[in-house]
Amino acid sequence: MAVAAWPLAAHAQQGERVRRIGVLMLYPENDSEGQLRATAFRQGLQKLGWTVGRNVEIDFQWGLGDADWIRSAGAQLLRLAPDMILANGTPAARTMQQSSRTVPVIFIAGSDPVVDGLVMSLAHPGGNLTGLYVFEPSLGAKLLELLKEIAPHVARVAILFNPDANSASWFAAAAAVAPRFAVEVVEAPLRDSNEIEAAMAQWGRQPNYGLIVLPDPATNAHRKLINELAARHRLPAIHALRGATRDGGLMSYGVDLPDVFRQAAAYADRILKGDKPADLPVQLSTKFELAINLKTAKALGLTIPDKLLVAADEVIE
Repeated sequence: MAVAAWPLAAHAQQGERVRRIGVLMLYPENDSEGQLRATAFRQGLQKLGWTVGRNVEIDFQWGLGDADWIRSAGAQLLRLAPDMILANGTPAARTMQQSSRTVPVIFIAGSDPVVDGLVMSLAHPGGNLTGLYVFEPSLGAKLLELLKEIAPHVARVAILFNPDANSASWFAAAAAVAPRFAVEVVEAPLRDSNEIEAAMAQWGRQPNYGLIVLPDPATNAHRKLINELAARHRLPAIHALRGATRDGGLMSYGVDLPDVFRQAAAYADRILKGDKPADLPVQLSTKFELAINLKTAKALGLTIPDKLLVAADEVIE
């Protein structure tokens, strides 16, 4: 939970203004997925002519915590007088909105930014925030469909999410299609590792349970623990973030988040060159990726349908 800045490569050229970007990353600093996203953002800026140490500095706040910690981390970034902020996750975006109505903020939101009050509309944000809306709620129904394809025996599905994020629309989308797949969906708002361990042990003691892990920096930070517990309790689980599958998860379906951070760099470039967030429409993700871990499937005694193997963007053996 510390501030980190990309090291200065060289002094700013004489007469060239060095711009400052603050990044509120709701990942531990040693999390490989968080570092992957940060690197993608930095590389995206570099391709657009922003060189750390010459014309830009990037200050990071890394870590996980409750709303009080997020406010503290955001306040530390604001004290550095940034030209703009990148807020990773809806709780981070909400905090920055409450903290400043003038500093431009680019968010990467996992829930509807209009419903959450971050913007007036997707086409016309209207304030000092804009960004990328990366997980449209209907994806909750798609995750349930994929889980049933790979684990047809599942009759109850827990939907695990960060209680600090607004996941009501996700749950509603899954609940709406649950009768079609002959399953019951159960809300599981879990924040820390102890809560996750207790809940997953309970589900493991009941027959035919499955798990959907909604996308959020907080839940993703616990992906290895969730995967270990899913294996221990023989719970088929699907994530919305691909990195979870690489770390032993059964399956994932969602957007390419490093690419989303590269897109955020393009918006950062426009803001640093004078565009206003109010005039930049919120971008929606249109490309989704399917990843399957055959080793995990085998350990759970599951057979992956051929059509899913053909459709997968990545098959881990």
